[in-house]
Amino acid sequence: MPSRPSGALAGGRAPKASVVRLPAREPDLPSSPIVPSPALPANLSDDAELHRLRDALDHAAHAGLARLTGGLSPAALADAYMDWAVHLAVSPGKQVELAAKAARKWARLAQFGSRCAMTGGACEPCIEPLPQDRRFAGSEWQQWPFNIIHQAFLLQQQWWHNATTDIDGVTKQHEAVVEFVSRQILDVVSPSNFIATNPAVQRRILETGGQSLVQGFRNLVEDWERIVRSKPSAGTEAFQVGRDVAVTPGKVIYRNRLIELIQYAPTTDKVWPEPILIVPAWIMKYYILDLSPENSLVRYLTDQGFTVFIISWKNPTAEDRDLGLDDYRKLGVMAALDAVNAVAPNRKVHAVGYCLGGTLLSIAAATMARDGDKRLATMSLLAAQADFREAGELTLFINHSQVHFLEDLMRSQGYLDTRQMAGAFQLLRSNDLIWSRLVRHYLMGERTPLNDLMAWNADATRMPYRMHSEYLSKLFLNNDLAEGRFQVDGRPIAVSDIRVPIFAVGTERDHVAPWRSAFKIHLLADTDVTFLLSTGGHNAGIVAGPENAKANFQVLTRSASGRYLDPDTWSRIAPRFEGSWWPEWTRWLASRSGEPTMPSAMGAPSRGYPALCDAPGTYVQQT
Repeated sequence: MPSRPSGALAGGRAPKASVVRLPAREPDLPSSPIVPSPALPANLSDDAELHRLRDALDHAAHAGLARLTGGLSPAALADAYMDWAVHLAVSPGKQVELAAKAARKWARLAQFGSRCAMTGGACEPCIEPLPQDRRFAGSEWQQWPFNIIHQAFLLQQQWWHNATTDIDGVTKQHEAVVEFVSRQILDVVSPSNFIATNPAVQRRILETGGQSLVQGFRNLVEDWERIVRSKPSAGTEAFQVGRDVAVTPGKVIYRNRLIELIQYAPTTDKVWPEPILIVPAWIMKYYILDLSPENSLVRYLTDQGFTVFIISWKNPTAEDRDLGLDDYRKLGVMAALDAVNAVAPNRKVHAVGYCLGGTLLSIAAATMARDGDKRLATMSLLAAQADFREAGELTLFINHSQVHFLEDLMRSQGYLDTRQMAGAFQLLRSNDLIWSRLVRHYLMGERTPLNDLMAWNADATRMPYRMHSEYLSKLFLNNDLAEGRFQVDGRPIAVSDIRVPIFAVGTERDHVAPWRSAFKIHLLADTDVTFLLSTGGHNAGIVAGPENAKANFQVLTRSASGRYLDPDTWSRIAPRFEGSWWPEWTRWLASRSGEPTMPSAMGAPSRGYPALCDAPGTYVQQT
């Protein structure tokens, strides 16, 4: 901040002098000497020191507050609620509508209660829960008085949705924030969360003679101890990395300060000549794509005759605080691509990016296209976004106030902690990921059986301060990549420069990368785009192998010269197929590959890429 000039020109007291009247215009006259004000430091370095002190105090205060709030900015929340409250206060029409709706809901509840009293038991409900809300699905909830209790709650929940939405003048983001937070508050006081109003919990207590509460208390103590000692969640011991998950045979052939590159052993006599390089998100451990053998995407690809390489990201510490997005591009994607080219020289590469790894791959591919680097054969984006304007409910946590607040938190730590990051994702599905588990674990005394995907989900990673700050501000907040402002090496890049065929996958219930957001690759890329929409969520929709009998998908290809279809039209006309989408994808890859050939050697020692250790390597073991 520039220091304010001192003396007479700054409003200070000038020394006494005789008054001199000057002509109206005298441009060549020298200016009057500036006399330092006694109220301000004469030395500019003093102001700079004061500025640094101010920043240090502010950062410390914000970081401390962020730890208490889980990284949520109180200023951003207050701003949203003020916008909502003021506009509601000056909207008498909306107030009348809400009063009428409240009266009708009370009448519906009274009629429901009277019908139940007349029939002596269960009767047709006056409101149905949302399809994804399974809190009141048990038969106990249809009996008096619990039917009245849960129906009253659902009516209240519906009323609050009406009260927090469709108010003229409220910004779209503020409306979404208020609606989201109000929904979280209602979820806290749901009758399913309390012994006195949850019939399933009461039945469990009677059946066990109260032992369920004793076991629930033991579960609570165990979980608290694990949190304090930074130990993994209960049940994850059954899924040890390298023993139960991430067991596909392979070798680590390259390591730098940010990645280990794993090359997997071929399982077929001949392989497709173009290798596959997978770039997973750095927000997660890579073995989401190499879980148990029956649902490992890596194993499936090798069984289909592909040579597979995958990046395993280091779990950053405070020492890595200054690693930025471009470091992830250079030390990650580009370094891995160089190693793949050394193992399989003169062969183009099928590049695959999952989640944030897909965003990073898009940046790398656009940079390569700009610079004339033609080493890619195709690009596949799995639940990945390049345009962040409609990035789902995660955008509720991203605005200028929130980003500044998180930056102060990360600056004090050097990274964003796993629990701080996981909390935001859990809030997106609080009923399933928070409250239902608390009821089952602590009120009913049961443990939710873990599967390999749930165990992986508990094995989270950190993110460096600089990288995550750049990611939030440049991509999420400013949307620089989609709008042509993102710069690499001082020059902008554009996704439209990518000319290789693209295979993009979205999932129907994705809370992290909504499929309509992933679908925007059609607007950004001037090349052939095959878009596939899979059932499931962000993780389960991708890890949907051939063993998943319930899976199905839609797929449609738009050529580079084809016309744009909006998501709703696409969803209406795209053909639907039963089963896993993996075979469809591998057929697409194979059709863009050369004639099968002999497998490459494991690593390339003569080119500086020897086999360092067995897969899954060392970085994935870091906690």
